[in-house]
Amino acid sequence: MWERFSYYGMRALLVLYMVDYLLAPERAREALGLAELRRGLELLSGPLAPQPFASQVYGLYTGLVYLTPILGGLIADRLLGRTRTIALGAGMMLMGHFMMAYEPFFLIALLLIAFGCGAFKPNISTQVGELYAENDLRRDRTYSVFYVGINIGAFFAPLVCGTLGEKIGWHYGFACAGVGMGVGLATYLLGLSHLPPDPPLGSWRAVAEDRENLRLRQALLLVLLFFIPSSLFWAAFEQQGNTIALWVERSTDRHIDLLVWRGDIPVTWFQALNPLMIFLFTPPLVALWGRLARRGREPSTLRKLSIGCLGVAVSYGVMALAAWSGGGEKTSWLWLLAYFAIITIFELHFSPITLSLASRLAPVGVRSALMGLWLASMFLGNLLAGWLGGF
Repeated sequence: MWERFSYYGMRALLVLYMVDYLLAPERAREALGLAELRRGLELLSGPLAPQPFASQVYGLYTGLVYLTPILGGLIADRLLGRTRTIALGAGMMLMGHFMMAYEPFFLIALLLIAFGCGAFKPNISTQVGELYAENDLRRDRTYSVFYVGINIGAFFAPLVCGTLGEKIGWHYGFACAGVGMGVGLATYLLGLSHLPPDPPLGSWRAVAEDRENLRLRQALLLVLLFFIPSSLFWAAFEQQGNTIALWVERSTDRHIDLLVWRGDIPVTWFQALNPLMIFLFTPPLVALWGRLARRGREPSTLRKLSIGCLGVAVSYGVMALAAWSGGGEKTSWLWLLAYFAIITIFELHFSPITLSLASRLAPVGVRSALMGLWLASMFLGNLLAGWLGGF
């Protein structure tokens, strides 16, 4: 929960911070390596105005967050074990969030957070799966509950970090994200006694040496089959912190009249809608799947994933209608409410189910590494998200 609080707190501010503050000429010069990164991106795509450049940086950063889990999984399986790798990743993220408060360290901070996530994310997801026996059918529903827990942090992050950054100062928002990560690290260390033991570090060799290991081949085939669909899913989904955030700021009528209070909804608060709806919609959805399972009618994993992809496409159809209906004028915030409701319902058919599937099929000795490879599809998805955001 607290790790997601820190990550989504910073993500809620990142594009807005770059467009509205950091990329002003007098400040952009202070950020180490930023001018060189811009020149490198412009070699590929031509001259970049501040908004397309910010979208590209966002895509690179969020993409790296989901590429580094390959390295984090390998380190856990072969060198440090899951528990120590998770603690190392949390410490790196803690440093990165506090460094975001200083413009010169902007890119260094993003790298620390990205590599910290890479050490943390695949291993914490794998540990959840190892709380249950290999063939326990409750795993899909357990990952849905796990998804609710982490999204509690994602819900409060835009409200707290976003409000501090948007209303008081960007650096206060980033520092608040760092405090959240510190609480998360302390919570994890205090709860070590409740976690499953790490598998022996040498167990990956037994899997690697058995070239006919059926489960390993099945898991690798699964990753290859779902890599492109998963990448396209995340390319669409990750617009929430990118073009959707800019749409909220520039093209949405955020005024609300509750009779007892009138005002404009802060831009970053809209990013709390997705996690809010996750923990509102997950319990009835999991209960529905449980009832269907007792009747032998629960949708298969493949059907759940297919429904999720179709639903995300529908959610962006809603946003296209909002853009066309506005005719260049600001549109009602109710369009965004509909968008977030639809995308959340169908996200729940995709994201936690992929985690459960990867955990269930991967052999114990290489489970974290294969979870990292699975998450790498999100790397390509986020790169595509940044590229799409540049239009």
